[in-house]
Amino acid sequence: MFIELLLLLFALIILGDYLLKKRRNDMIHYMPGPKTLPVLGNALMYHGKSKADIMDFIISNSQKYGTLYRVWVLNQLAVLCCDPADVEVLLSSTKYIKKNNFYDLLHVWLGAGLLVSNGHKWHSRRKIITPTFHFKILEQFVEIYDQQSAVLVKKLEQYADGKTVLNIAPLICLMALDVIAETAMGTKINAQTNPQLPYVSAVISVTDMFAKRFIHAWQRFDWLFRLFSRKEAKLFYANIELLHDFTDHIIVERRAALEQKLTANEPATETELGVKRRMALLDVLLQSTIDGKPLSNEDIREEVDTFMFEGHDTTSNALTFCLHLISRHPMVQAKLFEEIRDVLGDDKERPVTQRDLIELKYMECVIKESLRLYPTVPLIGRNFEEDVNLRGKMIPAGTNITVGIYIMQRNPKYFPEPDAFRPERFLNESVEGGEKLNPYIYVPFSAGPRNCIGQKFAMLEMKSTISKILRHFELLPLGEELRPVLSIVLRSENGGQLGLKPRNYAATNTI
Repeated sequence: MFIELLLLLFALIILGDYLLKKRRNDMIHYMPGPKTLPVLGNALMYHGKSKADIMDFIISNSQKYGTLYRVWVLNQLAVLCCDPADVEVLLSSTKYIKKNNFYDLLHVWLGAGLLVSNGHKWHSRRKIITPTFHFKILEQFVEIYDQQSAVLVKKLEQYADGKTVLNIAPLICLMALDVIAETAMGTKINAQTNPQLPYVSAVISVTDMFAKRFIHAWQRFDWLFRLFSRKEAKLFYANIELLHDFTDHIIVERRAALEQKLTANEPATETELGVKRRMALLDVLLQSTIDGKPLSNEDIREEVDTFMFEGHDTTSNALTFCLHLISRHPMVQAKLFEEIRDVLGDDKERPVTQRDLIELKYMECVIKESLRLYPTVPLIGRNFEEDVNLRGKMIPAGTNITVGIYIMQRNPKYFPEPDAFRPERFLNESVEGGEKLNPYIYVPFSAGPRNCIGQKFAMLEMKSTISKILRHFELLPLGEELRPVLSIVLRSENGGQLGLKPRNYAATNTI
């Protein structure tokens, strides 16, 4: 009798699963994908895959099933898209802006900040934050880029013997933290000179744990994470609390200082909270209103924390990939150094200006090509809140749809020799034969209304850092090659390994 009941229960579960998925399966009958199992769907195909395997696995599936395919993970329908025409419809739309549920993992730190918010809240926040990236404010930030990259160069000197294999990734990460803390919060955290500062350690620890939880799907469920990874969970949530407390403290101090000045009708002083007075993101938020009401401290913390996360993790990984590639391509490095000398001269210590950085045209091509090969956000996720007609292909409500940026940007149809590092391809952004590239083929900063609001910020920071390093050092092809892995962002499992030796300006052949 007991066995019969179990069989009946099993049959009912399978029937329920079939009925639950039937409408969606009927709607996507045209769409290829791996064979599914009842209830589990395709969940087992991820079993045993490490984070180093995931990107190759996605590429393999794309080659097997085409530019639009589906997988089922339990009851969740997921679709991967890497056809530029479909991507254009998705990313250019003001309607399909809801992020998929993978981003829910970030709520514990970032709340409902700009990265993960939707609807009216997203539109309102985007509107008030956009002025932060006006070129006049970015011009003030260039001074911070220059100062912090100068600190980095001093730290790099100890490794510049021409034979030491250096993993530059951790040092770049600390520099990027210093930059984003000063530009977002208007305060110095001195991560490069004090990497053991609790806030700095907490940021690094939390972002590493996010990466692990992203890869290990069961850890995305908070109760499972707390139950089966108790030690890690305890550290994770303690660090989240530390990050929130630090940001809250800065907000309270900055708000009090602003209110005091407004009450006394005083002009802003040259220094405030220990740093030169600049229009940081925090200042914009403190002076902004939504529907006539000022933002609460919690509202502001969401956005500041979002920029602390996005502004250091993506930029530091992009810089790591780019510097490694430069070290492996001496002709590119020689051309870069020639351009740097033409624009900045031979005074290694001369501070750069925004105009200088804009003039580094070839360097921009190098960065773009690096981001083509290694986009720091290799996948972009959306969730459809209603049935969607995607160029004649129906996709049901509730679907998580993912744009395969990494796959598109290595498509030989649009980028001949797709695995080759060729910055010159961006001197004339067209495919061979002169056909203009669809702008949605190359989207390392996303595109459309939800494009990366900080892309100009990131490009200027990268140009400043690379130019500062190359003015002082020659990069050498030492150590291991990159091992890209997919976590929340694309990073290299073994960092960015290279060698350094002091730059010789007197030499005829600089490389």
